[in-house]
Amino acid sequence: MIWNATRTVIIYLCCVSTGLLIMGRIIHLQYFEKMETTSENISFRDEEIEAVRGSILAKDGRLLSTSVPYFQIRMDCIVPEDTLFSNNIDRLASSLSNFFKDKSAALYKKELITARKEGKRYYRIGNRVVDYGELMQIKKFPVFSAGANRGGIIAEQKDLRVNPFERLAYRTIGYINQEGVRVGIEGSFDSYLKGISGRQRVQRVFGGEWKPVDSENMILPKDGSDVQTTIDIEIQEFAETALRNQLAKADVLEGATAVVMEVKSGAIRAMANMKRGANGEFDESYNYAINSATEPGSTLKLASLVTMIEDNVVTLETPVDAGNGKWLYNTVTFSDVSHGGYGLINVMKAFEKSSNVAFAKLAVNNYESNPKRFVDRMQNLKLTEQLNIEIPGEVSARITAPGEPGWNKVTLPMLAIGYGILLTPLHTLTFYNAIANGGRMLKPYLIDNIQKNGEIVKQFQPQEISGAICSKSTIEVAHKALRGVMVHGTAKDFNDSSYSISGKTGTAQIAMGSRGYIDAQGYRKHQASFAGFFPSEKPVYSIIVVLYTNKTRENFYGGAWAAPVFKEIADKIYSSSPEWKEPLRAQGKRPKDNPAVLPGRADKLSFLLSSLPTGAKFPETKAEWVAIKKDSTGLIAHEHHFTSDTVPDVTGMGIRDALYLLENRGYIVKFNGIGRVTAQSFSPAVSTVSKGYIYLKLSENYETK
Repeated sequence: MIWNATRTVIIYLCCVSTGLLIMGRIIHLQYFEKMETTSENISFRDEEIEAVRGSILAKDGRLLSTSVPYFQIRMDCIVPEDTLFSNNIDRLASSLSNFFKDKSAALYKKELITARKEGKRYYRIGNRVVDYGELMQIKKFPVFSAGANRGGIIAEQKDLRVNPFERLAYRTIGYINQEGVRVGIEGSFDSYLKGISGRQRVQRVFGGEWKPVDSENMILPKDGSDVQTTIDIEIQEFAETALRNQLAKADVLEGATAVVMEVKSGAIRAMANMKRGANGEFDESYNYAINSATEPGSTLKLASLVTMIEDNVVTLETPVDAGNGKWLYNTVTFSDVSHGGYGLINVMKAFEKSSNVAFAKLAVNNYESNPKRFVDRMQNLKLTEQLNIEIPGEVSARITAPGEPGWNKVTLPMLAIGYGILLTPLHTLTFYNAIANGGRMLKPYLIDNIQKNGEIVKQFQPQEISGAICSKSTIEVAHKALRGVMVHGTAKDFNDSSYSISGKTGTAQIAMGSRGYIDAQGYRKHQASFAGFFPSEKPVYSIIVVLYTNKTRENFYGGAWAAPVFKEIADKIYSSSPEWKEPLRAQGKRPKDNPAVLPGRADKLSFLLSSLPTGAKFPETKAEWVAIKKDSTGLIAHEHHFTSDTVPDVTGMGIRDALYLLENRGYIVKFNGIGRVTAQSFSPAVSTVSKGYIYLKLSENYETK
């Protein structure tokens, strides 16, 4: 009995001790032990919920980059009832195989049966995410059509970044890759776009997957803001198309850039960059506009001209001897393109023809004793200012000054023709835009505003770099010189009578490191450029175009390669901007009750007259051709007779009627002018034996009697 009592006490104490240990362990785990989420054995953890990333918008609000919901398909393999699963597994496997095309139907069936046996409740299906339309299609598959609660389908949403206009402005829009590299607007405005993440509790389920739980304590994310840019989609497309068209013309071209800026604000309407890839195709993979600082060549002659005008050492009429096109100065030979040189010319002519000899001589003649004066004046033009454009990657501009490494006896004349200074295309354009803008230099910018749910929360405004980079009189001289390049100079082939362009061609060799500008085999790299603005009288847009070559023995000139791209872009902008054209204005005269009507086909004239506000008409006639007369009672139609063996009288007719009559009688018609026929080469009613050419003159000033 004593032993039984003792044994009972021992068992009781063991049970109590075990219970206390269990309770103590639970309390310790609940309140005192820190959860190690990195351990493979932990069943719960906190997980970040990404906010919906804001969109990047074009100037007019259209989407340039946005987040689109995609879905990862998963299956809770335990949910479907046995009958539903077994009766439909074959058809489900076949549907998944046909849709994803990654496995056979037999393999899908085998894997789903295995997952069900193993109790997997978050089993991943398919080799990719699907969009919303595809999700709706998958939800109709056998088993899944029973819904999430009976069929076990789980759609896990994932937001993916897409560019609706595909590669348009791709480098400027940018991206953030998996390594965290930040490019373009996506990179620099990430803090606005990404929003604030939320938190949720997730539980490990069979198969090592994590499934959300405890939705009541979930912290919802705050979506990101939208960033509206200054980019005009149409102008961006104009620029990219023009670059592609030109780049396709020479295999040696390795890349190009074109930037369009609004003169009065500094807003960038297009920034196109094309670089040849390993496959030979051109794509927006490198931003030459801000990443490539090179010696600009002859486009910098505008800065040299402005410097010398501001210093009152030259005028456009100042003579300079360009000689025979070659000039040796301190072991360096300066050359012009023109065979035989330009001889004695003035500064205006030297600028129009882009004479290296003339500008090198002008710099030496006026600044040799004090080259610092020349460099200081150039620096006053704000050529090398840090632009702080909103996207990463801007390279600093730099000018070589006396006393600095790299300055030597020929740096001064080299600087005058665009060497000895490093500028990005955007720096050069910013300077030309200042000239177009009356000397007021503006910071180029790409971002118009930040918005949240359509409401602007931050507005960006134009910013001045300099109120006036030079005097108004110098600006007027610069405008005259730039216009002269288009009318008489290196870009005269692209002058347009419809609207005026002002600009400057540029050609430069690109330094190849320690090898200089030419390698041992005689190969060189070139850049051909054109910078300018239009319309000349009241500039609206400034544009720069730069094309870069690989190593070649050929020459590439700005006038032949870059100017056509500028012109194509400018033409498309101008033709798509009706606000620049003078509107048609009424003359203040009411339509006459009896308008003057010229000869023609009776049926056409009757229709046209009835369409006028006055509703004028003439009596019905059976004649095919009529001449309309008018008296106090109204319009009278007289039959217009044409004898078959004589030349018809077509004076007063429109060209369509005249062609109909004459060509049906065997004449070959040539004409010039617009309007009505005012004269014909053969007199009416003259008898003709052989039918040949007949010439018509048209004019809008035809007087009716």
